[in-house]
Amino acid sequence: MSTLATLSSVASGGSFAASEGSLGATLGLWTVVPFALLLLAIAVLPLFAGHWWEHNKNRAKVAATCALPIAAYMLFAHGAEGGHNLLEKLEEYVSFLALLASLFVISGGIYIRGSFSGTPLVNSCLLGLGAVLANLIGTTGASMLLIRPFLRANASRKRKVHLVVFFIFTVSNCGGLLTPLGDPPLFLGFLKGVPFEWTLRLWKEWLLVNALLLFLFNVWDQIVLNKEELERKGSQLEAVQHHAKFGIDGKHNIVFLLAIVGVIIASGSGLGNGGKPWHFGVQELAMLGLAGWSYAMTKSHVRHENRFTFAPIIEVAVLFAGIFVTMGPALLILNAWSQGERLIFGHGFALSEPWQFFWASGLLSSFLDNAPTYLAFSATAAGLEHVPLEGAFLGNLLAKGGASEMLLVAISCGSVFMGANTYIGNGPNFMVKAIAEENGVRMPSFFGYMAYSIAILIPIFVVVTLVFFR
Repeated sequence: MSTLATLSSVASGGSFAASEGSLGATLGLWTVVPFALLLLAIAVLPLFAGHWWEHNKNRAKVAATCALPIAAYMLFAHGAEGGHNLLEKLEEYVSFLALLASLFVISGGIYIRGSFSGTPLVNSCLLGLGAVLANLIGTTGASMLLIRPFLRANASRKRKVHLVVFFIFTVSNCGGLLTPLGDPPLFLGFLKGVPFEWTLRLWKEWLLVNALLLFLFNVWDQIVLNKEELERKGSQLEAVQHHAKFGIDGKHNIVFLLAIVGVIIASGSGLGNGGKPWHFGVQELAMLGLAGWSYAMTKSHVRHENRFTFAPIIEVAVLFAGIFVTMGPALLILNAWSQGERLIFGHGFALSEPWQFFWASGLLSSFLDNAPTYLAFSATAAGLEHVPLEGAFLGNLLAKGGASEMLLVAISCGSVFMGANTYIGNGPNFMVKAIAEENGVRMPSFFGYMAYSIAILIPIFVVVTLVFFR
């Protein structure tokens, strides 16, 4: 997931490739090692040092150990250019955290009283509702709004891991494809000339992926519930069907959620700034101000009932601070490679078909910031179609229609869908994981989660390739 600082920077001046290509062409491949080590630490340390890793101060030590050498190298070895890149990453991180924190705080003040029935059918309907809401209030907003009621609905269930995994697949990622509000790469496209309503044409891809996910989830959940019926005393179906009267406390926070969406739209469209995206800091202060206002207006018992704590957002803040710094060289190298400015292990960038762009943008978005990845590949697609990288160049790319439009369809789908492949593929993933663990769900490790995504998502993406991008 990216930030509106990234979006603003690429929308307000020359192209991303033009501003960063030269540095990416000269960086050694060794500069990617700290990023890889940080990802490895996130994957391995919970397995072998779980108790130690639970403390955010220890996570911070690991993140700093990986990030500080890269920050020092970029600053001292590359001077002003390296410093500019670090400053940009700092702005991206601040915007990223401001958006996630504001949505986290505001949604934490909405308590859905009572509970839904935790049956496979009702669970599937909740995931479907989240997939729709993701397009209205973003994947982060929908995730934070629904994860706690979803967990309460299934409180009596013994096996819950699959519930959270499919929630991340659907609500936190694949649901947010239909509007620029759904996921940052799509908002980036909006800033670069993609009409606001264009993403609605992706409804077939959205429907296929989410329908397959909901079908698989329903079958899986029914099998798990049937197994629990045989293993546990009493009727498990009756237990999950028991629910209290429905109601909502903290309704005023729905207005605050809509206000956050309004701030994002206003910032991107340049409202009050002559059509140019807002300067860095304005949007961030507006969102944090709304979050603070929401927190002050919400009665403490509402957050207490929600089991609200700041621990999940602190975990995200600590780990992503390191991720944003260490991924900088990887993104620069990728951008330079895609623009033909360097070779990687003797090979040039050789993508030309929609299916290649779907998988390349998707797999890199699983581990890197998906908004710059989206931009790097869309800039490459524009170059292939001889569209100058100036102003709203993606609008000009779409105007060519046909094969040109299909390249952008593939990049959009890959960037959004494959953010579900790992815990770090999209910001809400880690937050949902942390909230689930706070509620007693023992979530799989980094690699354990990837075992689910490889087994479930990759075959679905193969189907998407054969149906839409072959």
